[in-house]
Amino acid sequence: MFSKILIANRGEIALRIIRACKELGVETVAVHSEADTDSLHVRFADEAICIGPAPGAQSYLNTVRILTAADISGAEAIHPGYGFLAENAEFAEMCTSNGMKFIGPQAETIRMMGNKSKAKELMIKAGVPVVPGSDGILNSIDHGKALLKDIGFPVILKAVSGGGGRGMRIVNSMEEFVGSYQMAQAEAQGAFGDPNLYLEKYIQDPRHIEVQIMADQKGNVVHFGERECSIQRRHQKLIEEAPSVAVTGEMRRHIGEIAVNGALGVNYEGAGTIEFLLDKDGNFYFMEMNTRIQVEHPVTEMVYNRDLLKDQIRVAAGEVLGYKQKDIKLNGHAIECRINAEDWSRNFMPSPGDITSFHLPGGPGIRVDSHAYQRYRIPPFYDSLVAKLIAYGKNREEAILRLSRALDEFIIEGVKTTIPFHQKLIRRQEFIKGDFDTGFLDRISLIND
Repeated sequence: MFSKILIANRGEIALRIIRACKELGVETVAVHSEADTDSLHVRFADEAICIGPAPGAQSYLNTVRILTAADISGAEAIHPGYGFLAENAEFAEMCTSNGMKFIGPQAETIRMMGNKSKAKELMIKAGVPVVPGSDGILNSIDHGKALLKDIGFPVILKAVSGGGGRGMRIVNSMEEFVGSYQMAQAEAQGAFGDPNLYLEKYIQDPRHIEVQIMADQKGNVVHFGERECSIQRRHQKLIEEAPSVAVTGEMRRHIGEIAVNGALGVNYEGAGTIEFLLDKDGNFYFMEMNTRIQVEHPVTEMVYNRDLLKDQIRVAAGEVLGYKQKDIKLNGHAIECRINAEDWSRNFMPSPGDITSFHLPGGPGIRVDSHAYQRYRIPPFYDSLVAKLIAYGKNREEAILRLSRALDEFIIEGVKTTIPFHQKLIRRQEFIKGDFDTGFLDRISLIND
């Protein structure tokens, strides 16, 4: 086991990593920007080093300053959390070349999975079902038009190096294609520095289902079932739960095996997530692989009684998993709400500022992962996530009832948050029945509920 780990992140995930390290007897080094001097991850780490001004490009994305901090502190490994440098292959290589373990998969794996076209190619080789579309990068507009004659409409254009909904366009006719291609290409170039696109059949009204996997360095891979992530806005998840009401036990076993085969096919190491689209006929299609721990990992931890962060650190240190697929048992149901500092009634406008009153909910089955506290100042420079509220129950009905109670108890004043949005959403009959898909929020209005 490592003796000291540097955490190259901030907010609730940095605090979550610190907690896992403490339980493993590992010392921690927090890095922080000038804006995060009073953040809890700085307070609770064994050491803290300021790495620059507030903007992420000058601090949390500054690889030289992070590696210098790791060298000065004597850290043996770097945990990137999620976001920032977590899926940056160059940073993973820099860690290795500087004699530090990057807690995640090998740089080449990150690079391959970060390239949507290459990832699709590798998944096909591993026997993972994929959405019909281009075999690789679209060479030209004419190349795309030729493919459309076989694939049919609607289709979706995606940036090869994309993520977060950027560089994506849904196309419903040949007349729309040229303009959509040009706009998606320009957006991809601006957002990722890579204009390349690929094409897929657009699956209408799908569910977004993802499978959590864990792999050690000895070739052992297991899965922890699925998470339902269909409640999203502009491709950003707002509520996640495990298991999905749309997935039967047999489907879970099948998609889990597919995910494990996909991970084995790329010699995966560590925690990862393989994301799928599930159509109305029960067919799964590979969408992408996230080569890191996910924001929504707590719902999986709750229903499988595992500490995924501790497991992730253990396998990075060279330990074997220590358990097999038959040892992983699903128990109960868990739902997570992302509490963001946003005014949801004004198109989710960011709401940074000072928290004047802060009260966390509690009671049976309730977990809150947060770095916030009363008088904490939410900076305007980063993601607006304030807390993750997770409710566990013996079944989905109990989880929803506990979640509703916890949302009513959750007090954050001084800034606008998405608590009222979640209160309204989880009381709708469609949510209670599990009758939703990725387009659900686009079809409803909660303003007057």
